[in-house]
Amino acid sequence: QVQLVESGGGLVQPGGSLRLSCAASTTAFKFDIMGWYRQAPGKQRELVALRTTAGTTTTDSLKGRFTISRDYAKNTVALQMNSMMPEDTAVYYCYAEMTDYEGREYNYWGQGTQVTVSS
Repeated sequence: QVQLVESGGGLVQPGGSLRLSCAASTTAFKFDIMGWYRQAPGKQRELVALRTTAGTTTTDSLKGRFTISRDYAKNTVALQMNSMMPEDTAVYYCYAEMTDYEGREYNYWGQGTQVTVSS
């Protein structure tokens, strides 16, 4: 079974930077989509950014501060977060999606990593 493991979360001061990484438990195949969601206390899980075969999709309010990148050889995805604000405090989840040769879609979620922005 495929697992996604996040790392890099922690405490950062406003204006600081943090880099999250997510590694899949297998390199036997490449995901069609990899990216990040987040869930703040009392709120629903929301999209942060996705890397697809067509390009990137980033939440408008995060453009310019958050950058997503993929390493296809290692089957990992990273999220560089700059100029962080307290509103960025949330649990960040790695997400991956693939479609097999028969057209069936599979979705995977990491366990989540806590990111806290506070002075």
